[in-house]
Amino acid sequence: MSEVMLRRGDWVIVCDGAKALVFENTGPLNAPALKLKESHEQNNPDTHDQGTDAPGRAVQGIDGRRSAVEQTDWHDRAETEFLVHLTRRLDGAVTGGEAKSMVVVAPPRALGIIRRAYPNTLRAAVRAEVAKDLVKLPVPEIEKHLSG
Repeated sequence: MSEVMLRRGDWVIVCDGAKALVFENTGPLNAPALKLKESHEQNNPDTHDQGTDAPGRAVQGIDGRRSAVEQTDWHDRAETEFLVHLTRRLDGAVTGGEAKSMVVVAPPRALGIIRRAYPNTLRAAVRAEVAKDLVKLPVPEIEKHLSG
């Protein structure tokens, strides 16, 4: 269970690096009733399915020593871009008057990425953060996890 007290009208964002569910709480305090407003999803295959070749090699110094160049983690990069794009959308909802307050629910790693991307207006609107991975659960289970 979570310690979050959802208020009527709060937006509840349940996300990870590939999927985001944006709900509005229509229920009273301690009895959330989440109504889906938006759903965002991206197809993000593993890095080995996205990359092209083996990592490159770099020549260093006069003697021609070679070393490997670290391979880009395309899967990780796509997750980060997805979460940054989500924060822009949420900031637009706050500045546009669609939402006044939000609760963000995400796994710890995704929550860290989102926090770094918060603009000040969105940071002020986020009432609480819950470090849990609930995005694959059905809505009644999410409500159960968030009820006080």
